[in-house]
Amino acid sequence: MSGAPRTLRSTALAVERAVTRAAVALGCLALVLAISVGAWQVIARFVLFRSASWSEPLIQASLIWMTYLALSGAMRSGTLISVDVLLKASRGRARIVLRLAGLVAIFALLAVLLWFGTILCWRIRFQNIAGLNISAAWVYAALPVGSILSMLALAAHAADPPPDASDPLATNV
Repeated sequence: MSGAPRTLRSTALAVERAVTRAAVALGCLALVLAISVGAWQVIARFVLFRSASWSEPLIQASLIWMTYLALSGAMRSGTLISVDVLLKASRGRARIVLRLAGLVAIFALLAVLLWFGTILCWRIRFQNIAGLNISAAWVYAALPVGSILSMLALAAHAADPPPDASDPLATNV
């Protein structure tokens, strides 16, 4: 690959890398938020004897967003839980077919999450979350947003996979 296609590919991968890093960083911030609010919840309930009604739903919402934002990082690095016995035992075309089948299956799952997550957000847009007084759609928007980010990361993983540590012939392209 040379010239314009190489420049386009490297630019697309750089954009994906920045988007995925930002998503993982936001996922980490959501975890910090959940931990902080959880600590406040314990202090408010057992030290101040004034339970905070907003803390539990905020923890749940931040953990949902954390999961779906950080999923893109797992997609990019290929570190999802997988049954890789067949993959490690295979070579050549069989290995390529198995990897492609895995990518297609994961992409299909993300497409289902995107589709039904969007439908879910639309259906519950008028329901408010008790304690937070915000639309439940804001919380469940993590499904379609996370799916899109993960699809982008999965496409980048397919185009530029990290080297396989178990494969002595693997090289970093």
